[in-house]
Amino acid sequence: MFDAGMHDRAKIGFVLLATEQTIEGNMFRLCPKGVGVHFTRAAIEDSITVESLSRHGDDLGRAARTLLPDGSLDVLCYACTSGSLVIGEERVFTELRKGAPKVQLTSLITAVIQALRALKLHKIAVATPYLDEINRQEAAYLEKAGFSVTQIRGLNLEKDSDMIRVRPDYIAEFAASVDTADADAVFISCGALRALDIVDQLEQRLAKPVICSNQAMMWHCLRLAGISDNIAGYGRLFSEC
Repeated sequence: MFDAGMHDRAKIGFVLLATEQTIEGNMFRLCPKGVGVHFTRAAIEDSITVESLSRHGDDLGRAARTLLPDGSLDVLCYACTSGSLVIGEERVFTELRKGAPKVQLTSLITAVIQALRALKLHKIAVATPYLDEINRQEAAYLEKAGFSVTQIRGLNLEKDSDMIRVRPDYIAEFAASVDTADADAVFISCGALRALDIVDQLEQRLAKPVICSNQAMMWHCLRLAGISDNIAGYGRLFSEC
C-alpha cells in the first residue's frame, strides 16, 4: 500500500524570515527530483538591522519545531545570511536544536563559508544590500573564518521588502562594480536578492567564481543530505563541487 513517497532521496527544511519572498522559489528551482524542500518562518519586522536580527534569533527554535514532526527531515538550514552572521552560527544551532534536536543543522553563512572553501577561494569581494552596520559585521565574520575581504559594499537598504525588488540586472552591475582585481571571487550576499538569476552570466563576464547566498545554501544542504547532483547554469560551485 505504501511506497517511499515523493521525496525518497532527501528532505530539507528551511527556517525563513517572516518577510522573506525570494528563497522559496529559488530552492524549488535548484531542487533535484526526489528531494523535498519544506519551509517555516520566524518572526521579524520588515527591518533588517543588527538589533532586529538579534531579537529574531529567539524565535528560531519555535519555528524549527513546526517542520516535519515525524522526524523524517534530513537537513535543517536557517536561511538568512545577515541573520546567521549577526546571531552567530553557534547560537543559531543552539536555537534550532530546541525544535529539531536530531537533524543535521546548517545556516546560510555556514553554507557560504563551505562553498568558498570548496572552491579554494581566499580573497573575496562582497556585494550586499545591507546597511553599513551589517556590512562591518559581515566583513569581520568572513575575516575570522579565514578569508580576506578585498572590498565590501552595500546598497544601504533596511527593508527586506525593498531587497526583494532589486532588479537582477542591477545586482549584476553592482556586484561587478564591487569586484577588485585581486579578488579570487565575488560573493553576492543576501537570500532576498535575485542573484541566482545572474550568477552564471556574471561569473562568465568576470572570469572568476561568483557565489550568491541561495546558490551556496542549496548546494550545501544537498551535499549534507548526500545528494551530489551537478546542476548546470548556476555557476562553478554546482558544476565543480
